[in-house]
Amino acid sequence: MIAISATDLTKRYGRAEAVSHVSFEIEHGEIVGFLGPNGAGKTTTLRMLAGLVRPSGGSCQVLGESVPGPNLRRVGTMIEEPSFYPYLSGRDNLRHAALIHGDVPRARVDEVLAFVHMQDAAAKKVKAYSQGMRQRLALARALLSRPEVLLLDEPTNGLDPTQIQHMRELIRELACEATLLISTHILQEVQAVCGRVLIIQHGCLALDARLAELAAARRLLVTVDDRDEAQAMLAELAGVTGVERLPAAPGRACFALAGTGFAEELAPAAAAAVARAGLSLYGLGPEARDLEKIFRDINLHDGREQ
Repeated sequence: MIAISATDLTKRYGRAEAVSHVSFEIEHGEIVGFLGPNGAGKTTTLRMLAGLVRPSGGSCQVLGESVPGPNLRRVGTMIEEPSFYPYLSGRDNLRHAALIHGDVPRARVDEVLAFVHMQDAAAKKVKAYSQGMRQRLALARALLSRPEVLLLDEPTNGLDPTQIQHMRELIRELACEATLLISTHILQEVQAVCGRVLIIQHGCLALDARLAELAAARRLLVTVDDRDEAQAMLAELAGVTGVERLPAAPGRACFALAGTGFAEELAPAAAAAVARAGLSLYGLGPEARDLEKIFRDINLHDGREQ
């Protein structure tokens, strides 16, 4: 089942396009990271999916229905800086939100407070809350109606390392009940909790990939003596589809081996070939190709490095 879909989604403000012809589909139960620098179009896209702003072009659907539509009642949102009544307690703010929603049992307020570990601070006025407490209260509010889809915009914004870890744990627990689209500009957050990433740059979708696929695409780095026969020998290994020479220390040669399978699968054959050739092996391991490198490469390819 497709939980979220965007088709040629576009938003213009005057002559400027904040979001430009973005298309993607998210299946039920996925946790997807929506990654991009500040101003890339992440929040605008979430606001269109939540029915808060209308697209200038294209369309979006949530749980099989067009947005805006009745299925938005099954969507929980935490978009931009959370706002509350400062002179009400955390519990009373949630009770007010439950009344507006109309079909939330009174007991649900205490359930979500317990889920985000805010029950001990529920009676305090929100004006006394820290940023981390406000973020957790915002998540609790998003969960009031037991949503099937959650749209979270920078959920760890302003949190300290301990609070970030706690928020990650909450998000992982939510994956059992809902589909999550999480906007962030922090690469580590996506790697920690998401199985798939969408990268948006200058309003355009630059990458849609599963993290496992990105890891599988890594190359094997082999560092040996700088001898003429080394590159040709490695290129002849079974499963190797390409060899690129990289910068290395004097007297050594580093080669990046691309193959038909995982980088690690090439390692035993490469090590054996190096030994047979009488070369010294100084380094053997997969190329570091995390989201930081991928994101930097996208920036450089775009020609407008952030």
